[in-house]
Amino acid sequence: MTILVTGGTGLVGSRLLKRFAAAEIDCRALVRAGKELPAGAVPVEGDLLDPASLKSAVEGVTAIVHLAAVLRTPEPQDIWTANLDGTRNLIEAAKQYAPSCRFIMASTGLIYNRDTPYPGREDNVAEPQLAYPASKLAAENALRESGLNWSILRLGFVYGEEDGHLEALPKLAGMFKWHPATRMSLIHHRDIETAVNLALDGKMDNHIVNIVDEAPTSILEVATIVGFTMEPSGEPLDNPWFGHLDGSLARTLGFLPKVATVHQAAREGTL
Repeated sequence: MTILVTGGTGLVGSRLLKRFAAAEIDCRALVRAGKELPAGAVPVEGDLLDPASLKSAVEGVTAIVHLAAVLRTPEPQDIWTANLDGTRNLIEAAKQYAPSCRFIMASTGLIYNRDTPYPGREDNVAEPQLAYPASKLAAENALRESGLNWSILRLGFVYGEEDGHLEALPKLAGMFKWHPATRMSLIHHRDIETAVNLALDGKMDNHIVNIVDEAPTSILEVATIVGFTMEPSGEPLDNPWFGHLDGSLARTLGFLPKVATVHQAAREGTL
Protein backbone atom coordinates (compact mmCIF):
# COMPACT_ATOMS: atom_id res chain seq x y z
CA MET A 1 0.00 0.00 0.00
CA THR A 2 1.26 3.46 -0.93
CA ILE A 3 -0.58 6.42 0.59
CA LEU A 4 -0.50 10.08 -0.39
CA VAL A 5 -1.32 12.53 2.39
CA THR A 6 -2.13 16.18 1.74
CA GLY A 7 -1.92 18.66 4.58
CA GLY A 8 0.95 16.72 6.09
CA THR A 9 2.50 19.80 7.69
CA GLY A 10 -0.73 20.74 9.50
CA LEU A 11 -1.77 19.87 13.03
CA VAL A 12 -3.78 16.83 11.95
CA GLY A 13 -1.58 15.68 9.08
CA SER A 14 1.72 15.88 10.92
CA ARG A 15 0.42 13.68 13.71
CA LEU A 16 -1.11 11.20 11.30
CA LEU A 17 2.12 10.98 9.30
CA LYS A 18 4.07 10.17 12.46
CA ARG A 19 1.69 7.31 13.15
CA PHE A 20 1.95 6.02 9.59
CA ALA A 21 5.73 6.16 9.84
CA ALA A 22 5.67 4.24 13.13
CA ALA A 23 3.52 1.59 11.43
CA GLU A 24 6.06 1.45 8.56
CA ILE A 25 3.42 2.38 6.00
CA ASP A 26 4.75 3.52 2.62
CA CYS A 27 3.65 7.12 2.72
CA ARG A 28 4.33 10.18 0.61
CA ALA A 29 3.16 13.69 1.35
CA LEU A 30 2.45 16.64 -0.92
CA VAL A 31 4.43 19.65 0.30
CA ARG A 32 5.30 23.11 -0.89
CA ALA A 33 8.98 23.98 -1.31
CA GLY A 34 10.76 24.56 1.98
CA LYS A 35 8.24 22.72 4.16
CA GLU A 36 9.45 19.93 6.46
CA LEU A 37 7.71 16.65 7.19
CA PRO A 38 7.91 14.17 10.05
CA ALA A 39 10.61 11.54 9.61
CA GLY A 40 9.52 8.55 7.55
CA ALA A 41 7.29 10.38 5.07
CA VAL A 42 8.52 10.87 1.51
CA PRO A 43 8.07 14.49 0.43
CA VAL A 44 6.71 15.21 -3.04
CA GLU A 45 6.91 18.86 -3.95
CA GLY A 46 3.71 20.27 -5.39
CA ASP A 47 0.68 22.45 -4.80
CA LEU A 48 -3.01 21.59 -4.96
CA LEU A 49 -3.58 24.79 -6.93
CA ASP A 50 -1.02 23.74 -9.55
CA PRO A 51 -2.55 20.75 -11.35
CA ALA A 52 0.61 19.98 -13.31
CA SER A 53 2.52 19.43 -10.07
CA LEU A 54 0.22 16.66 -8.86
CA LYS A 55 1.19 13.86 -11.25
CA SER A 56 4.29 12.74 -9.36
CA ALA A 57 2.42 12.84 -6.05
CA VAL A 58 -0.59 10.82 -7.19
CA GLU A 59 0.83 8.41 -9.74
CA GLY A 60 0.74 4.82 -8.48
CA VAL A 61 -0.79 5.45 -5.05
CA THR A 62 -3.19 2.99 -3.47
CA ALA A 63 -4.96 5.64 -1.42
CA ILE A 64 -5.16 9.39 -0.92
CA VAL A 65 -5.82 10.90 2.51
CA HIS A 66 -6.84 14.47 1.77
CA LEU A 67 -6.41 16.63 4.87
CA ALA A 68 -5.28 19.93 3.37
CA ALA A 69 -7.70 22.79 3.99
CA VAL A 70 -7.85 26.47 4.87
CA LEU A 71 -10.01 27.27 7.89
CA ARG A 72 -9.43 30.95 8.61
CA THR A 73 -8.10 33.75 6.44
CA PRO A 74 -9.00 37.43 6.03
CA GLU A 75 -10.27 36.76 2.51
CA PRO A 76 -13.15 34.22 2.25
CA GLN A 77 -12.44 33.56 -1.42
CA ASP A 78 -9.06 32.13 -0.44
CA ILE A 79 -10.90 29.52 1.61
CA TRP A 80 -13.03 28.54 -1.37
CA THR A 81 -10.03 28.42 -3.68
CA ALA A 82 -8.01 26.17 -1.37
CA ASN A 83 -10.80 23.89 -0.22
CA LEU A 84 -12.88 23.48 -3.37
CA ASP A 85 -10.54 24.20 -6.28
CA GLY A 86 -7.68 22.36 -4.60
CA THR A 87 -9.88 19.31 -4.03
CA ARG A 88 -11.14 19.38 -7.61
CA ASN A 89 -7.56 19.44 -8.89
CA LEU A 90 -6.62 16.49 -6.70
CA ILE A 91 -9.70 14.56 -7.85
CA GLU A 92 -8.77 15.11 -11.49
CA ALA A 93 -5.20 13.99 -10.84
CA ALA A 94 -6.48 10.85 -9.09
CA LYS A 95 -8.83 10.06 -11.97
CA GLN A 96 -5.98 10.40 -14.44
CA TYR A 97 -3.06 8.81 -12.58
CA ALA A 98 -4.56 6.57 -9.88
CA PRO A 99 -8.17 5.82 -10.86
CA SER A 100 -8.48 2.73 -8.65
CA CYS A 101 -7.23 4.42 -5.46
CA ARG A 102 -9.30 5.04 -2.35
CA PHE A 103 -9.84 8.77 -1.89
CA ILE A 104 -10.42 9.60 1.79
CA MET A 105 -11.27 13.20 2.58
CA ALA A 106 -11.43 14.90 5.96
CA SER A 107 -14.42 17.19 6.35
CA THR A 108 -16.08 18.91 9.28
CA GLY A 109 -19.05 18.64 11.61
CA LEU A 110 -19.44 22.41 11.21
CA ILE A 111 -21.39 21.59 8.06
CA TYR A 112 -24.55 20.88 10.05
CA ASN A 113 -27.17 23.59 10.43
CA ARG A 114 -27.25 25.44 13.73
CA ASP A 115 -30.99 24.78 14.20
CA THR A 116 -30.83 20.98 13.78
CA PRO A 117 -33.54 19.31 15.94
CA TYR A 118 -31.23 16.39 16.85
CA PRO A 119 -27.50 15.62 16.72
CA GLY A 120 -26.12 16.16 13.22
CA ARG A 121 -26.58 13.06 11.04
CA GLU A 122 -24.89 12.28 7.78
CA ASP A 123 -28.17 12.35 5.83
CA ASN A 124 -29.22 15.80 7.12
CA VAL A 125 -29.88 18.54 4.65
CA ALA A 126 -27.07 21.01 5.32
CA GLU A 127 -26.83 24.62 4.17
CA PRO A 128 -23.77 26.07 5.92
CA GLN A 129 -23.36 29.83 5.62
CA LEU A 130 -19.73 30.35 6.61
CA ALA A 131 -17.00 29.94 3.99
CA TYR A 132 -15.14 27.06 5.63
CA PRO A 133 -18.01 24.57 6.08
CA ALA A 134 -19.70 25.69 2.87
CA SER A 135 -16.53 25.10 0.85
CA LYS A 136 -15.98 21.72 2.52
CA LEU A 137 -19.54 20.66 1.66
CA ALA A 138 -18.98 21.69 -1.95
CA ALA A 139 -15.73 19.68 -1.99
CA GLU A 140 -17.58 16.68 -0.55
CA ASN A 141 -20.10 16.88 -3.37
CA ALA A 142 -17.34 17.10 -5.97
CA LEU A 143 -15.77 13.94 -4.58
CA ARG A 144 -19.06 12.06 -4.40
CA GLU A 145 -19.72 12.87 -8.06
CA SER A 146 -16.19 11.95 -9.20
CA GLY A 147 -16.64 8.25 -9.89
CA LEU A 148 -13.71 7.45 -7.59
CA ASN A 149 -13.88 5.11 -4.61
CA TRP A 150 -14.42 7.72 -1.90
CA SER A 151 -15.10 8.14 1.80
CA ILE A 152 -15.67 11.35 3.71
CA LEU A 153 -14.87 11.71 7.40
CA ARG A 154 -16.74 14.56 9.08
CA LEU A 155 -14.59 15.21 12.12
CA GLY A 156 -15.76 16.56 15.43
CA PHE A 157 -13.68 19.18 17.25
CA VAL A 158 -10.15 17.84 16.90
CA TYR A 159 -7.82 17.99 19.89
CA GLY A 160 -4.93 16.34 21.67
CA GLU A 161 -1.16 16.06 21.85
CA GLU A 162 -0.62 19.74 22.64
CA ASP A 163 -2.12 20.99 19.37
CA GLY A 164 -3.59 24.05 21.12
CA HIS A 165 -7.19 23.50 20.05
CA LEU A 166 -8.64 22.97 23.52
CA GLU A 167 -6.85 26.02 24.85
CA ALA A 168 -8.40 28.10 22.06
CA LEU A 169 -11.95 26.86 22.66
CA PRO A 170 -12.89 29.17 25.59
CA LYS A 171 -11.69 32.18 23.58
CA LEU A 172 -13.78 31.04 20.61
CA ALA A 173 -16.75 30.56 22.91
CA GLY A 174 -16.42 34.16 24.08
CA MET A 175 -15.99 35.45 20.54
CA PHE A 176 -19.11 33.66 19.27
CA LYS A 177 -21.02 34.06 22.56
CA TRP A 178 -21.52 30.34 23.09
CA HIS A 179 -23.31 29.30 26.26
CA PRO A 180 -20.95 27.57 28.75
CA ALA A 181 -23.32 24.58 28.75
CA THR A 182 -22.93 24.13 24.98
CA ARG A 183 -21.70 20.60 24.39
CA MET A 184 -19.42 19.71 21.51
CA SER A 185 -18.57 16.40 19.90
CA LEU A 186 -14.79 15.93 20.01
CA ILE A 187 -12.25 13.59 18.47
CA HIS A 188 -8.66 12.93 19.55
CA HIS A 189 -5.80 12.79 17.05
CA ARG A 190 -5.24 9.15 18.00
CA ASP A 191 -8.72 8.30 16.74
CA ILE A 192 -8.37 10.16 13.49
CA GLU A 193 -5.83 7.44 12.74
CA THR A 194 -8.35 4.84 13.96
CA ALA A 195 -10.94 6.15 11.49
CA VAL A 196 -8.51 6.59 8.60
CA ASN A 197 -7.25 3.02 8.99
CA LEU A 198 -10.81 1.72 8.76
CA ALA A 199 -11.34 3.80 5.64
CA LEU A 200 -8.09 2.49 4.15
CA ASP A 201 -9.40 -1.03 4.75
CA GLY A 202 -12.55 -0.22 2.78
CA LYS A 203 -14.95 -0.20 5.74
CA MET A 204 -16.17 3.29 4.87
CA ASP A 205 -16.22 3.09 1.09
CA ASN A 206 -18.82 5.45 -0.42
CA HIS A 207 -19.96 6.69 2.97
CA ILE A 208 -20.02 10.06 4.68
CA VAL A 209 -19.23 9.27 8.33
CA ASN A 210 -19.24 11.41 11.47
CA ILE A 211 -16.09 10.69 13.49
CA VAL A 212 -16.57 11.59 17.15
CA ASP A 213 -15.76 10.23 20.58
CA GLU A 214 -18.22 8.71 23.04
CA ALA A 215 -19.71 11.79 24.73
CA PRO A 216 -20.11 15.47 23.83
CA THR A 217 -18.39 17.69 26.40
CA SER A 218 -19.47 21.13 27.59
CA ILE A 219 -17.42 24.23 26.90
CA LEU A 220 -17.33 24.82 30.67
CA GLU A 221 -15.84 21.37 31.28
CA VAL A 222 -13.19 21.94 28.63
CA ALA A 223 -12.35 25.35 30.11
CA THR A 224 -11.96 23.77 33.54
CA ILE A 225 -9.72 21.01 32.17
CA VAL A 226 -7.36 23.45 30.44
CA GLY A 227 -7.40 25.95 33.31
CA PHE A 228 -9.60 28.75 31.99
CA THR A 229 -12.39 30.52 33.85
CA MET A 230 -15.74 31.10 32.15
CA GLU A 231 -18.66 33.21 33.26
CA PRO A 232 -21.39 30.78 34.43
CA SER A 233 -24.94 30.98 33.13
CA GLY A 234 -28.23 29.34 34.01
CA GLU A 235 -30.01 30.72 30.96
CA PRO A 236 -31.53 28.13 28.59
CA LEU A 237 -29.64 27.09 25.49
CA ASP A 238 -30.94 28.32 22.14
CA ASN A 239 -30.52 24.81 20.75
CA PRO A 240 -29.17 22.01 22.95
CA TRP A 241 -28.15 19.97 19.89
CA PHE A 242 -25.87 22.57 18.33
CA GLY A 243 -22.36 21.11 18.23
CA HIS A 244 -23.47 17.47 18.61
CA LEU A 245 -22.70 14.93 15.90
CA ASP A 246 -24.41 11.55 15.78
CA GLY A 247 -21.68 8.89 15.73
CA SER A 248 -23.99 5.90 15.25
CA LEU A 249 -23.07 5.16 11.64
CA ALA A 250 -19.35 5.06 12.44
CA ARG A 251 -20.02 2.51 15.19
CA THR A 252 -21.90 0.23 12.78
CA LEU A 253 -18.89 0.39 10.43
CA GLY A 254 -16.50 -0.74 13.15
CA PHE A 255 -15.20 2.56 14.55
CA LEU A 256 -14.51 2.46 18.29
CA PRO A 257 -12.54 5.40 19.70
CA LYS A 258 -9.50 4.56 21.78
CA VAL A 259 -9.87 7.90 23.60
CA ALA A 260 -13.47 7.75 24.76
CA THR A 261 -13.68 11.29 26.15
CA VAL A 262 -11.57 14.35 26.83
CA HIS A 263 -11.55 13.31 30.49
CA GLN A 264 -9.69 10.13 29.54
CA ALA A 265 -7.18 12.19 27.57
CA ALA A 266 -6.65 14.42 30.61
CA ARG A 267 -6.02 11.40 32.85
CA GLU A 268 -3.57 9.94 30.36
CA GLY A 269 -1.74 13.22 29.77
CA THR A 270 -2.49 13.37 26.03
CA LEU A 271 -4.41 16.65 25.85
